[in-house]
Order: sequence, then C-alpha cells, then structure tokens
Amino acid sequence: MAAKVQGTCDSRFKKVEELFQSYLDSGEELGASFTVNLDGQEVVDLWGGHADASRTRAWERDTITTVWSTTKCITALAVLVLIDRGLVSPDDPVAKHWPEFGANGKQHVQVRHLLSHTSGVSGWDARLSFDDVCDLPRATALLAAQAPWWEPGNGQSGYHAFTYGHLNGELVRRVTGKSLRAFIAEDLVHAPATPGDGDFQLGCADEALWPRIAETVPPPAMDATVKPPAGVESIAAKTMRSPPPDATAANTAAWRRAELGGANGIGNARGVARLLSAVALAGRPSSSQALLSRETVELVFEEQARGVDLVTGAPMRIGIGLGLAGKDTIANWLPDEGDESRLCFWGGWGGSAGIMDVKRGLTIAYVMNKMENVGFGNDRTKGLVSAVYEALGVEI
Repeated sequence: MAAKVQGTCDSRFKKVEELFQSYLDSGEELGASFTVNLDGQEVVDLWGGHADASRTRAWERDTITTVWSTTKCITALAVLVLIDRGLVSPDDPVAKHWPEFGANGKQHVQVRHLLSHTSGVSGWDARLSFDDVCDLPRATALLAAQAPWWEPGNGQSGYHAFTYGHLNGELVRRVTGKSLRAFIAEDLVHAPATPGDGDFQLGCADEALWPRIAETVPPPAMDATVKPPAGVESIAAKTMRSPPPDATAANTAAWRRAELGGANGIGNARGVARLLSAVALAGRPSSSQALLSRETVELVFEEQARGVDLVTGAPMRIGIGLGLAGKDTIANWLPDEGDESRLCFWGGWGGSAGIMDVKRGLTIAYVMNKMENVGFGNDRTKGLVSAVYEALGVEI
C-alpha cells in the first residue's frame, strides 16, 4: 500500500493534496515534498512517500535530498543580496572584485553575465573529473584563466551547468570573505528575514544529518536515438563533459562534502520555499525584514538572453539570476502574462523546481528523489504547479 501524504494543506488547495497522493498511489512518485507560500503564509506544506528505492524508509517532515540545479536559485539569491546591500552592482566588471578573472578577454564580463549564463564561461577548457571540480581553488582558477567560448553579454545564453556555482561562489567569497556555503548558511538560511527553519544547505558537511538525506534514484537511461551535441568540441559537449553527468554521485560522501553552488544543494521544499519567498514577497507588508528590496527584485526581470541555449538546446528566457516565463520557452507550462508577468524560476535535473510569482506573492517549491530525464519540471512538477494556479483562478 502506498504511503499517505503528510503535512498541512489549506482547503483551497485540496486538489494539490489529492494529486500528490495519486502520484504516490500510482508509483510515479517515490518520495517528495511540496510547499506553497502565499503572501507569507505556508498554505501548502506536504511530504510523503519513501526516502529510498527499496521503500524501507519513510519520507519524513525533515527529510532532505539533492535538488540539483534548483541550487542555482539560492546561489543567485546570495548574489542578489550582495547587490541589495550595495556591495556589488550588476554592471560591475567581475574583475573589479576578482582581478584574476579579467584574464584572456574577460575584463568586460559583468556580474549580470555570471548571473544570467551569458558570461561565455559555461565549462572548462580542460577535461575535469568530479574530484577536480570539487577542488574549488584549482577549478575556479582555471575558469579565471581561460577565454570565453562566445562573446559575453551578447544576448546568447549557454547553460553554466557546474560553473555557475564556481563563478558566483567565488564572487561571493571575494566580496564577503565567506565561502558560498557559509554565506548561504549565515546570511540566508539563518537570517532574521528567513521564516522558520530554512532547511537547506550547500552540500551537507555535518555527517550527523546524513541519516535525513533521501537516496537519489537516477533517471532512466537516455533514449539511444537521441543524438549527442554536434561535434566533440561544441560548446554543449565541452560544457557537459567536465564532469560527465552522473546522478549516482549524489549518494556519495564526496558529494555531500563538496561545495557546488550550481548543483549540490540539499534540502526540502519547505526550506527552498522559505528562502525563495524573499523574491516573491519583496516590497510587501508581510516582508518587513526582507532579504531583498523590490528594486533589487525588479533586476531579475531585466531580460539578458532569449532564444535557443547553446548548451541545452532548449528555448530559454533569462533575467538577472533566474529564468523568466514565456510561451516560447522551456517554461511554457507556467502562466505568461506578457509585460505584466513577474514570474521567475529555475529547476533541477530530475524535476525539482523553485517558482516565484512576485505579482501574487507566491512561491512554489518541489523536491523529490525519483528523477526523470528533464531539466525543468517533470510531469509531476507540472501537475502540482498547475493545480496551485487552478486553485487561484489563474489560467495556464
């Protein structure tokens, strides 16, 4: 018999709870958590299923797991906080804060380009193993020394799969003297403006917490008919080879000890939603101790790139730090209200996601351990999010 959904759910969102239960009943879902914050109130906070593939461990309220690239939402939030504090400007050359980065034609790369996947540094020239990428000083120095792979800031994005965390994390370190892991813990998760227990961290260095971590179940093998990126030296191929994607890495001690701001955030939906509500609630009365001002959040909606991404091959629209809604993009299953839209997002390999709707003061987070071969939203993500908007009377 399938596990029962646990948690709380406002009566307006009953369909969300029923849908979550149906995913557990059918076996589509193994274990997951789903949280909705509306104007500062957690109107949905659900969890259920199992924390391991053998279904011997229940997914509990405090179960956490790898969220993959949903981590990038939190890394972007860290830099946005620096902007809000006046320590960094999106127009600053990165080399102003990190002089070595100005080498090899990158002297004009701006902070906004690091945040929007438009810096031209989506991967490493050298072939790096997972262990190499986890060696932050060496891996980051290599990025600082190499030339960009395309003209930075020309409106063309190239998904910074792993380098997003290295680049923005080093910027945080140069400006604050803190590692990205420490900044997230001290200035975001445990900040007075973050409600409750913001259960999220970069990696999980504390082994005492490891029993809470759900096993990551890799996605099915890719269809053999899918063609690889054109050419072994294409931007896509070079980006994704260092290191090669390996979902099983998330279950290793090395992964938990690493500090990868582009990939190895470990948390649950509640923790992700509580952090990202800083974006959705900016400027509202419910956010009197806000991490971000509304002025800073408006920067997110300054479009930096639109079109087919050089790495993923997917149609993207990206602002300063987060993806933006659009019917001609990978986010075509989210509401698109044109120029009036204030919806931003990012998601992780397998299906996890963080969605911030500033217009409605709405934050949605979904975290699961059974992965699918998707970059932004699996079918369960889309179903749950659609049910939230249906409850709010918003057409998708």
